[in-house]
Amino acid sequence: MKALLLTGPSGSGKTTLARLILERYPQFAFSISATTRPPRPGEVPDRDYYFLSSEAFEAYIRQGEFIEWEELFGGHRYGTLRRELERLKGLGKIPLFIKDVRGTLALRHFLGEGAHALFILPPSLAVLRQRLLQRGIASLGELEERLARAEQEIAFLPQFDFVLYNDQLETAVERIGPLLQSSP
Repeated sequence: MKALLLTGPSGSGKTTLARLILERYPQFAFSISATTRPPRPGEVPDRDYYFLSSEAFEAYIRQGEFIEWEELFGGHRYGTLRRELERLKGLGKIPLFIKDVRGTLALRHFLGEGAHALFILPPSLAVLRQRLLQRGIASLGELEERLARAEQEIAFLPQFDFVLYNDQLETAVERIGPLLQSSP
């Protein structure tokens, strides 16, 4: 495996699953995305995200420093810096990416064969709504935007290598285990 790309709707469990994968499978290393959004409570700069100003993000775009980027919720941008792939290559580990659907498809295209794209599917939109509410989404408008986007993203399922149904966290990790254990 050249890379593992996790995607799914906001609130599907991407970050939680990624943390468990990184704890249990030492051959993987987390790819840090850049973003213009402010840190959430508990997030650490340069560990969870590269937090950039809008101006710095724009400068990186003009310089061709992003492999992929997109504007998402609340007008915030997210992307993968080319230098991040070099950092991971230097570690000698398999990159583990957490991206939105379009970012995942763009990365898989860029990385080519051996990059496995995994779509994490929540049990239902009602469960997804509850997870987002528990996360403390800022406004009803943002919640509705995320749910509408989730429906659009789920339509992309056929374009992914694997679909992981995330109903129970431990069960989901067990389901993905055989794919991860077969990685060098």
